Amino acid sequence: MYMSLEKDIFQPKFRNDYQKGVINFIFTYNWMNEKMKLIFDREDITGQQFNILRILRGAGKPISTLQIRQRMLDKMSDTSRIVDRLVLKGLVKKNTCTNDKRLVDVSITDKGRKLLEKLDLFEAEMDAVLGTLSTEEVNTLNSLLDKIRSSHD
Repeated sequence: MYMSLEKDIFQPKFRNDYQKGVINFIFTYNWMNEKMKLIFDREDITGQQFNILRILRGAGKPISTLQIRQRMLDKMSDTSRIVDRLVLKGLVKKNTCTNDKRLVDVSITDKGRKLLEKLDLFEAEMDAVLGTLSTEEVNTLNSLLDKIRSSHD
């Protein structure tokens, strides 16, 4: 059996099921975020930096910070600042855009690719966060989360 939210946060009751759902969502997000942080801390990287490296590797070519921001999981992040930190670590590089000199293109370096290859070895550990759910339950969860986001766009 699993722990209930009421026991996890020492709150015996909620105003209604909707309030419990929102609090459960926030609590679970924070719990999952901490699990992922343990993996990233091993390599001195943040979740946002990891996300940018994955975006750049997937793009396969240099892209602008605007394009990175559009693909980010955290839409409120300061993409330029995070990219600058990745530059300092030698994981990405910035070059002036060939089509528009006012823009900067960002690309992943060999060092950044090697770091991602190392982190790829932890994919099973990342997947295990939802390991107690069946494939059907994960699909239902994905549908419900998509529904929540799409109903408030």
